[in-house]
Amino acid sequence: MSRLSLFNSPLLLGFDHFERMLDQVNKSSSDGYPPYNVEQIGQSHLRITLAVAGFSDDELNITLEENQLSISGKQQDDGKRVYLHRGIAARQFQRTFVLAEGMEVTGAELDKGLLHVDLERPKPENVIRKIDIRNRADGN
Repeated sequence: MSRLSLFNSPLLLGFDHFERMLDQVNKSSSDGYPPYNVEQIGQSHLRITLAVAGFSDDELNITLEENQLSISGKQQDDGKRVYLHRGIAARQFQRTFVLAEGMEVTGAELDKGLLHVDLERPKPENVIRKIDIRNRADGN
């Protein structure tokens, strides 16, 4: 069974990668942990903030592969402790964000249990290019 998509329009040529990206985002957004914010800072900067209380910077990992930003964390369980009650579990997570073409990660900072990842969207250049038309009657 084939599914209908907005991107199947004959007027939208070469946008099939957007459909794949939307499918990717839909699959990765199922878990609500850790909570996060995305805020706009100025005209061309964004900041992703994740609540990662209890994680140290060496237990967090940020990778960028093509246009996919992945933030993961894995806490090590201390086997020497004896808990009478354990309400705070050592937990791992992975959050994935699909970035638009040209977005750049400019830095990351861990501050008071919040991980801030800063992004910049460079201003695109407006490029106008003239396309030459060949005339087959000329033999070219």
